[in-house]
Amino acid sequence: MNEIFLDTETTGLNLQDGHRIIEIACIETKDLIPTEKIFHVLLNPDRKVSEDAIKVHGYTDEFLKDKKSFKDIASEFLNFITGKKLIIHNAPFDLSFLNNELKNVGKKSIDNKNVIDTLELARSKFPGTSNSLNNLCKKFNIDISRRKKHNALLDCELLREVYINLTEQKEPSLILNEISGSPNILLNEKKMVKDYSKIVVIPDENERLNHKAFLKRELKKNYF
Repeated sequence: MNEIFLDTETTGLNLQDGHRIIEIACIETKDLIPTEKIFHVLLNPDRKVSEDAIKVHGYTDEFLKDKKSFKDIASEFLNFITGKKLIIHNAPFDLSFLNNELKNVGKKSIDNKNVIDTLELARSKFPGTSNSLNNLCKKFNIDISRRKKHNALLDCELLREVYINLTEQKEPSLILNEISGSPNILLNEKKMVKDYSKIVVIPDENERLNHKAFLKRELKKNYF
């Protein structure tokens, strides 16, 4: 199953106050590698954008007035995400707005059985700390210099990097065990890179003695 990293921007935070979606972005990946398929739209919400929201994303009423409405893109959006795993930061927020928009145009709600909430993942991994997208990027040394304001498409790109780090799929985990004096290297099952050399070179006794003599000679030369 391919993945969809999804994000939205809205006219305000509270759905009960009639706020609506003004931007939807989706990036498709296969095994977390981008497929280059992207869904991205800006929408006319048919209402005013709150001042607080403008400070967050910068989208004004004037800028959005000539954009499409949600009903114009609803079918295309659903076709893009159907049958794929949805990865969303603070999923209940985005899904509540998306399902409200879908309800308004007579479409079925998004089933959350294939939804992964990265905020919940982060809270379980870093309890008691702020797990905003910005803070998680800082934790994982992900470059956020382009993120001057919230932008759904950029946030999807950042979320993919965050998710890879949260689920430790960026690099294989190495576990060293001593079995009969020889190290065994066990690779994490979730590794993204599939081909690794598993050859372990074990020195013979003569090589061990030569190496020990070399270390003794070099240590004496450099430290005494």
